[in-house]
Amino acid sequence: MDAVSDPERQTRNAERTRAAVLSAAAHAFTEKGTGVSLASIAKDAGVSKGGLLHHFPTREALIVALVDDANRRFRATVQSHLDLSENQPGKMLRAYVRALCSGAEETVEYFTSAPSWVGVYDIPEVAELSRADELWWTEQFAIDGLAQDRIFLVRRAAEGLAAAMAYGGRPADEVAAQRELLLSLTLGGHLSA
Repeated sequence: MDAVSDPERQTRNAERTRAAVLSAAAHAFTEKGTGVSLASIAKDAGVSKGGLLHHFPTREALIVALVDDANRRFRATVQSHLDLSENQPGKMLRAYVRALCSGAEETVEYFTSAPSWVGVYDIPEVAELSRADELWWTEQFAIDGLAQDRIFLVRRAAEGLAAAMAYGGRPADEVAAQRELLLSLTLGGHLSA
């Protein structure tokens, strides 16, 4: 069987092309906003505009795919911080704190690129992906065994700390101390007033 008719090879090539387009689009949208031309994205991805349109027939389809990809990658990042040997409630929330407060480039990029993505949540499919992602996280944290008030407080504080780190306002030792404080808040019970 030659390379052209090998379905497995064609699938791998299509997956590589799709990944290259998503990567180029994420970078372009972050740098120039969502109005950047599809031709420019295709060029940066090393594909023809027709190749881009084969995978993503509209700008909205590309944006929806980017949001879905970002959600999946963030979940994978959090899950990579999950310590299954911890024998107490709050494992997923601690993984969330570790992922957000690690100072990783992906986290910084997520928070600093947000202004470039203005308007994407007006796309119905993106709004639906956002709702589904929020529901997924809510369910994951709920089965994690901590009180809802504690989950809310720690989750939002970790997001705020990650945003502060992204904009460069926090020294590393201060971030580490705040991260440890957030992790300590995941160790059981209800918050008292």
